[in-house]
Amino acid sequence: MLSESERLKYQVARELGLLDKLLQVGWAGLSTAESGRIGGLVGARRRQNRKE
Repeated sequence: MLSESERLKYQVARELGLLDKLLQVGWAGLSTAESGRIGGLVGARRRQNRKE
């Protein structure tokens, strides 16, 4: 079972159209830019959730 944090990362990857690639090559197979985009959006959502 995935943690809340892992679920959020996969959800963002799906929204960015990176989920298929992620499932094929794993997290290490993503480019720095792709990982950064996922991390940036995850961080923004966490900050937004804390404000609410």
